[in-house]
Amino acid sequence: MHPEQVTDPIVYHGEGPVWSPRWGGLRWVDMLAGDVMSLAADGTVTRRHVGDVAAAVRPRRRGGAVIGVERGFALEDADGTVTHLPALWRDHGIRMNEGGCDPDGRFHCGSMAYDQRPGAGTLYRLAPDGSVAVVLSEVTVSNGLEWSPDGARAYYNDTPTQQIAVFDYDPESGLTGQRTFVTVPADAGRPDGLTVDAQGGVWVALNNGGAVRRYSPAGALDEVIELPVRKVTACTFGGPHLDELFITTSRENLEPGQDPLAGSLFRARADVAGLPVREFAG
Repeated sequence: MHPEQVTDPIVYHGEGPVWSPRWGGLRWVDMLAGDVMSLAADGTVTRRHVGDVAAAVRPRRRGGAVIGVERGFALEDADGTVTHLPALWRDHGIRMNEGGCDPDGRFHCGSMAYDQRPGAGTLYRLAPDGSVAVVLSEVTVSNGLEWSPDGARAYYNDTPTQQIAVFDYDPESGLTGQRTFVTVPADAGRPDGLTVDAQGGVWVALNNGGAVRRYSPAGALDEVIELPVRKVTACTFGGPHLDELFITTSRENLEPGQDPLAGSLFRARADVAGLPVREFAG
């Protein structure tokens, strides 16, 4: 699989790509700019500011989107109006980072400290009725989260652990039985965003590793996509047949002229399809 460059390096910290026919294609975030990016079919990119941080975005079943913002959640209505829900914490040294929706339409989003101090992060769950629950506490860099095709398992990265964790999932108990799915070698990069394909394979972006790896449902490494950028942040399947892997990258903490393609969006044709996006039921 050979990735092609879709955009110029137009974002500082690209993250969280999501494909949805509901909003006409791909969205992703320029996280630390607080902007949601949209890619049109003709390649045109638009940018919309939603807050100090735009951590993650998912479509709502009623139209619009749910968004992870700096210290909590926001809801975008079908007409584009954005309403920020009450902040979940007061500490301005902590921000939301990444998230996804479970099979029952609840939006999970996890936090981290700006200075990445250990144990400062929490994984939260926003229910359709607006209530919020803590799912995991004392995490450091809460990152990629996605469910298996049958919805019975969820995969999750707390990046500094170098591990992709797997949980059992059911609607009442939520995420239980945390265990290690794969340990990523430190010299391969840091596990960042992830997605799951229709066969149950787990695709993980390797920050500082310049690659995306696919692991089989049994945890065997069976695909590596190398990119011309070190800071690879997240990936998702999109396109009319969900067989295009979109990959985001970052310029965070890079000097001008360093890693010149960082901040670009890339795409690779896959021989497996992804899963339709899970939507927020609120």
